[in-house]
Amino acid sequence: MNAHIQSDGEDNVIYTVHYRYSGSEESGGETYSSTNIGTQSYTYVSGDPFVPYEDTEAFEAVVIGWLEGSLDVPAMQASIAANIESQIAPVNEDLYFTWQNQPIPPVPPIEEDEEE
Repeated sequence: MNAHIQSDGEDNVIYTVHYRYSGSEESGGETYSSTNIGTQSYTYVSGDPFVPYEDTEAFEAVVIGWLEGSLDVPAMQASIAANIESQIAPVNEDLYFTWQNQPIPPVPPIEEDEEE
């Protein structure tokens, strides 16, 4: 979070919250996940109710409430779910020309037979 050290007579007035909203799903023995990362700005107006910053789970719950009140959480959930679904059942792939530096697929280790 970013905060003004002092603003409108209050200390540690938060003006930006950085958030990470994640989801995951297990399918076929694999775990697939997706994350939405962003920031949300807030403006404190003198005289509005003020919640002083504390490094506590209770204050974290207050900030989560601010985010849930100002972000479109159902849209983020839908986006994360769609991203996970496209990982489970891809509909697109990356194609490269032979002269481009395409990613090199990992080579599985060769198991050597032990001779006695």
